[in-house]
Amino acid sequence: MNEKRFLAIVALAFLGTQSSALMLAPLLVDIADEFDTSVAMAGQVATATFVAWAISVVSVGPFSDYFGRRPVALIGLTLLAVGAFGSALSPNLATLMVMRVATGFGGGMIPPNGMAAVADVVPVERRAKVIGGLLAVTTASQVIGLPMVAWLADLGGWRAPFVVMGSLLALCTLLNWLWFPKAEIAVTRTFSFFSRYRSLLAKPVIRAIVTVNFAQRIAFMGLFSYLATYLIDDYDMSVGATALPLAVVGIGTVVGSFVGGQAANRSDRMPLIAVSALVAGGASAALFSMEIPVWAVVALATGAMGLLSIAWTVLISAITEASSQSRATGVGLLGISNQTGAVGGAALGGLLLAAGGFPGIGYLCLGVVVFSVVVIVFFLRESASSAKLLVDGPL
Repeated sequence: MNEKRFLAIVALAFLGTQSSALMLAPLLVDIADEFDTSVAMAGQVATATFVAWAISVVSVGPFSDYFGRRPVALIGLTLLAVGAFGSALSPNLATLMVMRVATGFGGGMIPPNGMAAVADVVPVERRAKVIGGLLAVTTASQVIGLPMVAWLADLGGWRAPFVVMGSLLALCTLLNWLWFPKAEIAVTRTFSFFSRYRSLLAKPVIRAIVTVNFAQRIAFMGLFSYLATYLIDDYDMSVGATALPLAVVGIGTVVGSFVGGQAANRSDRMPLIAVSALVAGGASAALFSMEIPVWAVVALATGAMGLLSIAWTVLISAITEASSQSRATGVGLLGISNQTGAVGGAALGGLLLAAGGFPGIGYLCLGVVVFSVVVIVFFLRESASSAKLLVDGPL
């Protein structure tokens, strides 16, 4: 196997998947206008995407661990391409929601399957840095993909980005069909859907990791889902004008993912992500609540998104360590918490926006990261000599 080529197509699949999943953020205002609904209601299209994603993530791990990584990768990417083209042709909000559900089902297959494939072939001593690099490429979607979405929407309307995204995903599917390894490492496999989850969830450390990730993903997606809308509504930006701020914020997530890869082998990685989360929660509350210049908002959002991205890389590395031969199922569990957290961030953020305006989103972010820190402090700890997870209590 050509490892560099393999990692390149996995990175491309991650980039396309993440861009497809998050591309609604700068389009919500235009979608709401075309379909004569509120931004908060249009935001529930994102909620539907993440619900489908969560269901897919729940299901895909045991299939990947048993049937292999290649077929799951190809099916997931095909669904993503179909969902993007279908979204471009949607005549109403209901059809768009159905197409985004297809996007969610396809997208949910890619991260756990891809991370498990990487963990299968990359030696453990290099694994954390490789995962950090892949996640940095993935989060580059906010630097490359989302500004491109905003720019294309400004030129050709909100449907144009879906056409371009569908074309890129179709190309990605072809490259994975050509280059994803057909022969995989031989391991003893049994298809036991529920028992894989039971054996992993029996481990207190797995439950604690999933809980921390769930809370921090609510904060991440609450901030991300409504940042562009905040800039448009409160700072009178056009959709196209949000491209540069979104790119800057995206750089924060890329840097955070890279830092997480460097931190994932440290013995103090859990205290590190606890402190990072607290700072991010405070920044989120401040940017939505204070009357400050637009670039101060962007700076706070960049810092918050970057700090929250450190935890995602660290927790992926930790759960692959604890999952043994059920790596795809383990990463899938983390993906479940990731997407249910995204649902919570999009849905609760929309409700708080409708009820009391943008400050409620900031307080939501702060509250959930405080909860995650409590879990880290009281339930998770590291051994003194290495980054080996221990757990206090039966969380």
